[in-house]
Amino acid sequence: MTEHDTAPAPASTDPLPEDLLQRIRARAAGYDRDNAFFSDDFAELVDSGYLKALVPKRLGGLGLGLEQTARLQVRLAGAAPATALAVNMHLVWTGVAKTLLDRGDDSLEFVLREAGEGDVFAFGLSEAGNDLVLFGSTTEARPQPDGSYTFHGRKIFTSLSPAWTKLGTMGLDSESEDAPKIVYGFVERSGGGFEIREDWDTLGMRATQSNTTILDGARAAADRIVRRLPPGPNPDPLVFAIFANFEILLASVYTGIGARALDLAVEAAHRRTSLKNDGRSYASDPDIRWRVAEAAIDQDALLPQLDALARDVDSLADHGALWFPKLVGLKIRATETARRVVDQAIRVSGGSTLFSSSELGRLYRDVLAGIFHPSDAESAHNTVANAWLGPVEDESEEPRR
Repeated sequence: MTEHDTAPAPASTDPLPEDLLQRIRARAAGYDRDNAFFSDDFAELVDSGYLKALVPKRLGGLGLGLEQTARLQVRLAGAAPATALAVNMHLVWTGVAKTLLDRGDDSLEFVLREAGEGDVFAFGLSEAGNDLVLFGSTTEARPQPDGSYTFHGRKIFTSLSPAWTKLGTMGLDSESEDAPKIVYGFVERSGGGFEIREDWDTLGMRATQSNTTILDGARAAADRIVRRLPPGPNPDPLVFAIFANFEILLASVYTGIGARALDLAVEAAHRRTSLKNDGRSYASDPDIRWRVAEAAIDQDALLPQLDALARDVDSLADHGALWFPKLVGLKIRATETARRVVDQAIRVSGGSTLFSSSELGRLYRDVLAGIFHPSDAESAHNTVANAWLGPVEDESEEPRR
C-alpha cells in the first residue's frame, strides 16, 4: 500500500495529479534546506484550482466536501508536509465558510466568493501564551465609529505569510458598552496596519513560513466583522466550524506524514541487506517485520476516523456535546500516531536517516509540530474527561455516596 491508495478524486477532476505531486515532493527538501516559502508549489496549486477545493462550483470552485478535501490533504502531505500544512490554513477558512453555509448561515459566504476570485486567506488567531485559544485573546479589538474594528496585538504561527491577501483574526473588545466581546474579522493585506516579522527559523515545517504578525491598526471593515461573542466557551456555530475544520484538516496532514513514513520504511526494509543473515534483506528479519507491522497497525486506524468525522460534518450529523471530544480525539490520535510511525520507520531505515539529506529525517522534524497545534494533549484529555466523567467536583461539596 502507498500513501496514494487513499481514494483520490477522479482523474478528470483531480486537482492533485500524480505528476504535480512528484514535482512537489522533489522540491520539498530544497525548501526545507533553504528555509524558504514553497513558492513554486504554491503557484502550481493555485493554477490547479486546489485552493478552491471547498468553494462551491457556483462561486468558481471545485465544489468538494470536507471528506474529499481531507483525503486530498493526506496525499499532499505525503509529498510535502510543510506545503500541506500551510495550505491547510486557507482551506480551514473556506471550510468554515462552507460549514456555516451548509447550515443556513451565510455570514462568511464572502470568504467563499473571494476565494473563488483568487483571494488567499490566512489564519491569524494564534497568540503566544493564550491557552484559552478561541475563548480569549491578548489582542485588542478597538471599535470605530463606522462599525469597523482595528486590531492591535501579536499573532504567531501565521502560515502563508508571504502570500495571503486576507487575514482572518480576532481580538478582545474592552471598550464597547456590551464589552467584553471576542471580535472576529477579516483584514486586507492592502490595507496595511501590520508588520510581518521574518522570524520563522524552526526545526521543522520550515516551508510554511509561519511568521509572527504584529497587528498595529489593521482594519476590518464593518461588513467583515463576522462575530462578537462573549469570552469563554460558546455554542456559536462559528466556534464549531473553526474547531471542526481545523482539527480534521490538521489530522489529515499528519495522517499523510505517517503514510509516507510507512512507505519509506517498507522501501528501506527491502533495500537494506544483512550480513549476519547471509545477505538477505531486512524484510525477512523478524524484528524489522514486527516494527513495520506495528507501524502499519497504528496507521491503519487513522483513515476510517478521519473519513467518518469529515463525512459527518458534510452530512450535518448531530453529535451534540460529543462533537468536541470526537474532534480533539482525532487530532491527538493523528499527531501521536504519526510520531510513532515515523519513529518506527527511522528504526527500520537505520543510521542514514541522521543525514540532513534523508526524507525520513525531515519527516521526523516535521512531525514534531503536531505537539504544538491546538488542542494540545492536556486540553484534549480534559475535554474528553469532562465528556465522560463530568466536571471536576467542587472540593467544598460533600463527596457522593
